[in-house]
Amino acid sequence: MEKPLSLHDIRINYSLKELTVEAVSQDPFQQFETWMQEALTAKVEEPTAMTLSTASAQGKPSARVVLLKALEKDGFVFYTNYESRKGHQLLENPYAALTFFWPALERQVRVEGQIERVTAAVSDAYFHSRPRGSQIGAWSSPQSQPIPDRTVLETLEKEYTAKFNELDMVPRPEYWGGYLLRPERVEFWQGRQNRLHDRLLYELDGNGNWHIQRLAP
Repeated sequence: MEKPLSLHDIRINYSLKELTVEAVSQDPFQQFETWMQEALTAKVEEPTAMTLSTASAQGKPSARVVLLKALEKDGFVFYTNYESRKGHQLLENPYAALTFFWPALERQVRVEGQIERVTAAVSDAYFHSRPRGSQIGAWSSPQSQPIPDRTVLETLEKEYTAKFNELDMVPRPEYWGGYLLRPERVEFWQGRQNRLHDRLLYELDGNGNWHIQRLAP
């Protein structure tokens, strides 16, 4: 019988690309856009998936994967239920971190900053761009709340489908909408050989200017 592979035996020697201060954009948003477009071109799985890390008022962390839905001039936008666990934590502690990982490109991006809700108009516009089934789903899920079984969700979905059946446009729930993370730190990570990875950190100063420095891996 083949011996099971131990976790400490799993190793990948990264060697696809390099990352230098001279080659990157001076604007982290432009650099992120470049990397995102390369991820899309390479058809990596779930290129917009990102780990969203939040913390309670007591500093207890929590993380989950969500999808990036817009890159604005001020930051990164995603949508969720405001009454979810992450919604409560962001209300208590309006700071968060995002992590993108594209293993096919041996790349990672880390984003940290303050977070705020987008306007109701922006949330409305995005909500109504979603498939109708997803709109009904937003009404049907008391996100992060305990439920006895899946039939609760299925029943609520049927009820809301019937409720909005005569409406051309499903209204957006007040408890559902978008968040904008305004970055203060953005780090680009490129895998390199022998674990000597490239790490470039963009950091925002008090005057609104970005400064780039290389970090040791």
